[in-house]
Order: sequence, then structure tokens, then C-alpha cells
Amino acid sequence: MGGSGRGHAPHEWQLHLHRALAIMENLPVIVIRFALYAVLMVLAGLTAFTLYALNRKGRSLGLLPLARPALALTLAGLVLTGLGMLALVASMTGSSLLSVDRETMREIVSGTAIGTAWIVRMTAMMAAVAAAIALRRWPTAAHFVLLATTAVAIATLVWTGHAGATEGWIGTVHRLSDIVHMLAASAWIGGIAAFAWMLFRPETARSNMHLTVVHRALDRFSRVGALVVGLILATGIINCLAVVGFPHFTGLPLTPYGKLLIIKLLLFTAMLALAALNRWRLTPALGATIGNGDPAPTLSGLKRSLLAEGTAVVTILALVAWLGTLDPLEAAS
Repeated sequence: MGGSGRGHAPHEWQLHLHRALAIMENLPVIVIRFALYAVLMVLAGLTAFTLYALNRKGRSLGLLPLARPALALTLAGLVLTGLGMLALVASMTGSSLLSVDRETMREIVSGTAIGTAWIVRMTAMMAAVAAAIALRRWPTAAHFVLLATTAVAIATLVWTGHAGATEGWIGTVHRLSDIVHMLAASAWIGGIAAFAWMLFRPETARSNMHLTVVHRALDRFSRVGALVVGLILATGIINCLAVVGFPHFTGLPLTPYGKLLIIKLLLFTAMLALAALNRWRLTPALGATIGNGDPAPTLSGLKRSLLAEGTAVVTILALVAWLGTLDPLEAAS
């Protein structure tokens, strides 16, 4: 009754253990990617918001003071960019963050597309720090420089994900699509951060002038938001096709990658519903109460909506950071 020599399929618990170990191995990369995405997207989105949603009078009221947060975010982005390369090299070589081989890191930085993107990102973040410092003295010029440098830093992130590994003309389309996807998402995320910042300030509810600025900004953001949502949807479809491909779509929902992607899509759908609530119900209600009633109930509704959107954003960014470490083709096969 000896063994036949045939291999046995792994037990389900062994598969779960293997996946858990893979997550733990990639955890530093996932955490740093998540933090870097969050910092850069909030920074770019906030900077853009102050330019398109607030006029000069709105900025002068100080409802959205950007100088100190921008400096903190740019410095954090600079540090996270450095840590990100260390974590990536450590993950690729199987070493710890504190024992990364310098020669290997030098080869990756100087001889790969990921390394070139990292150099550009570091340079952009150093310029962004300088722009953040200059915000008080030359606000208009510094705002545009800060936005441009942060956008460049975000664009370089595509080379650390699946788009960076896609070859040929499909790879070029994938990278361009991913850049647009991330910049559009930054505009949405920055808008959520900006409104949360303004609405949770106690003085906002006590001043009709402040409420007018917030209402006008909500209206402008909703117009930009329609374009942002369209870009996110279109580029998201392109990215999914480039990463997974048509032959693997049917089996995708049964894979770890596919399940995480479905959760991300469900959260995005929930954000769309909340955005529609803000646009068609809460924003008009706020406008109707300015100078004519009690804005507190509407402000409470907006705050609850923003908290829900913010929670969804944090979860989506964590999923994106995780998805970037998985092999979708292997998972879907």
C-alpha cells in the first residue's frame, strides 16, 4: 500500500498560510506605498483645490491655510520616497530595511526604469519642499510650482506598479492611463480633505461669509468632479484590461486579486453615491440656509458624508497599495 508518487494538492489552510506569509513579507512595501500615495494625493488635491475652487477672497479668509500642511506633507513625501526605495530593494533581495546591500541598490537606481522614476520623484519632492517654503512669500507662483512638482512625483509612481512592467505600446498606453487615473483620483481625494478641513473648523458655522465660500467651493468642486469621475472610470477600465486581459476576466472574481478589486469597486460606487448626495441635496440645502435659517443640520449631514468618503478613500488607498504587490496574471490563471 505504498504511495503512488503522485503529488497531492495543498490543503486550504496551507494556501491561506502561504498568502499570509506573502502579505507579511510585503508588508513594509505595502505600508510605505499606502502612506506615499496618501501624502502625495492629498497634497496635490489640496493644492489644486485652492486654485480652482477658491477665489482670492476665499483664500484670504484663511479657511484653508496651506503653508504649514504643505511643508509637512512635502517633507513626509520626501522621507517616504527614500524609504520606499529601501523597502522595494529589500523586498526584491529578501533582506531587511536595515541590511539592504548598497551595491544592489546602486544598480537598481542607476540601471532600471524604477530607479530613474525614483530619481525624478526625489528631485520633484525636493522642489516641492522649496515651493512649500515659498508659499507665504510668493503664494501664486509657489502654488503652481507645488502642484506641478507633486503631479510629477505622482506620475512616477506608475513605474512601481503593474503599469511599469507592461511592455510595448500597450505599456505606454497603460502608463499614460494610470497617470491620468492617479491624478484624477488626487483631485477627488484632495477635495474631500479640503472640505473636511473647512467644515470641521468651528468658525465656519458661525460666519455667513465662510459658509458662502464653502458653498461656492462645493459648487465648483461638483463641476470638476463630473470630469474627475469620468476620467477615473475610463482609465480604470483601460488599466484593468491592460493588467488582467480579456481571457482571465471570467475567473477573476474567484482570485485574491479579483476579490480585492471588487471591494475597491464597491467602495468607489459608495463614494459616487455620497458625491451625488452632496451635489444634488446637501449643497443646495446649504445654499438655502445661508442667511435664512439654521445651517447646522445640513453641515452635520455634510460632515457625516465626508467622514464616510474619507473612510472609503483610506480603504481604497490601502487596497491599491496591496494590489500593486500581487501578480494579477498568476492569480487569474
